[in-house]
Amino acid sequence: MERENRTGLFEFLLWGLSERPAQQRVLFLLFLWMYVVTVAGNLLIVLAISTDERLHTPMYFFLASLSWTDILFISTTVPKALASIHTHSRAISYAGCLAQLYFFLTFGDMDIFLLATMAYDRYVAICHPLHYKVIMSLRRCVLLVTTCWVLTTLVATTHTSLISRLSFCTTKVVPDFFCDLGPLMKVACSDTRANELVLLFLGGAVILIPFLLILASYSRIVATILRVPSAQGKRKAFSTCGSHLAVVALFFGTVIRAYLCPSSSSSNSVEEDTAAAVMYTVVTPLLNPFIYSLRNKDMKQALGRLLRGQGSFSWGH
Repeated sequence: MERENRTGLFEFLLWGLSERPAQQRVLFLLFLWMYVVTVAGNLLIVLAISTDERLHTPMYFFLASLSWTDILFISTTVPKALASIHTHSRAISYAGCLAQLYFFLTFGDMDIFLLATMAYDRYVAICHPLHYKVIMSLRRCVLLVTTCWVLTTLVATTHTSLISRLSFCTTKVVPDFFCDLGPLMKVACSDTRANELVLLFLGGAVILIPFLLILASYSRIVATILRVPSAQGKRKAFSTCGSHLAVVALFFGTVIRAYLCPSSSSSNSVEEDTAAAVMYTVVTPLLNPFIYSLRNKDMKQALGRLLRGQGSFSWGH
């Protein structure tokens, strides 16, 4: 059976977004709209940052990286889900499933690390403003993003390699709308204890350590803001921090629910897991452009200049 996993004939069947045929058309249109808006919004942010010298700062460099990652992240799962609804076929090949798992983990973990990096950038800017340009140099920014990519690649390779060693029996219906670690382990007929331990410790570290670093950064930021004498300055800072923390709470809350809180295999539990997966794979990338950018005056001005055809491609730090 293990050998069958590696043949081109072996396929998984994805549970899908809904078991009710009447909901398929509505879900298709909803997810297509969310996908188009997410890609267009994040792409506009990348173009605005690239073409406007005023935004060539560490904060916007990380934001552009997050926007690229969100485009890749949502493109790993939603197009396949849309194709499945349109063609009424839930099949995905064994190789396709592993590829989807690998890229999903890579871009999902990259989102986590970038959110932590952006929190660190804000901590340095607010708590150590006099040393900000020295600490957050262009070289260090590039190094931080490169390190994030290396770490996410190693984590994704580890999990995908362990999944590829499992064998799968007659039950090949993956209880989710894409290939993910938990659902694949549920349908494996070989021992998954090693996978579960790696997911608990490595996955826990990847999720919880950045989450705690974000909380620590914003705790220091809030403490610093409270010492600001200007009431208007406090409101502006708290508004920005509140928006960022809303994204963090939504993203990490659903990710922790999916990966660190095991659920049963009942139908209700599968629907809850799918709903949680939709939140962090679709809703969060959709919200990021609005929360991180469109409430920002400089970003809105840059988008206006971009749409009017103004801008420059040179980098100035």
